[in-house]
Amino acid sequence: MSKNNDFSDITYNRKSVRVYDQKVKISREEMLEMIQESTTAPSSVNMQPWRFVVVESEEEKAKLRPLIRFNKKQNDTSAAMVLIFGDMKCYKYGEEIYNRAVAEGKMSPEVRDEQLAAIIPHYKNFTRQEMNDVIKIDSSLVAMQFMLVARSHGYDTNPIGGFEADQLAETYGLNKDRYVPVMIVSVGKAEEAGDNSIRLEADRFTTFA
Repeated sequence: MSKNNDFSDITYNRKSVRVYDQKVKISREEMLEMIQESTTAPSSVNMQPWRFVVVESEEEKAKLRPLIRFNKKQNDTSAAMVLIFGDMKCYKYGEEIYNRAVAEGKMSPEVRDEQLAAIIPHYKNFTRQEMNDVIKIDSSLVAMQFMLVARSHGYDTNPIGGFEADQLAETYGLNKDRYVPVMIVSVGKAEEAGDNSIRLEADRFTTFA
């Protein structure tokens, strides 16, 4: 499938799709490609706190169904439900990330050592609320990027915030104290077009200083 590189179409014609063509599946290879492309999204000090769980089998979707309140159509018809979590201990990957940057010539060893010496203790000293705020912002950025990337691959999505947040991590084998659910994104090929919606004019909610 050739990719859609039309920025205007991808961005301005994106709609939240709730009913998908159940015959259309997404291969794991393509799903990983879309997730990889999505992770070009920015994150604070490049800690990349996002974690993905792709729920695609009928058995695993059945586990998810009672946890997603009024979003059952998306779960029942989508190719997959992509669960996006934020990792409260994302700093554990800091050394790996910065070592890769050095190996690929994007950072000097001296800069790596200097930055890690400052960043890791700083992250470890965050309160739980401070860390929660950081990882939710960063993981929301990657979620939006995933929705746009999916459109470039010819698929449609719906961001979902209505779910039982206190049960989601453990249902899929994750430590709920470490992995905080941020968003669920349904993905597949639209069976029904998403609704058109309005946006207020920018000058209604923008001030200049």
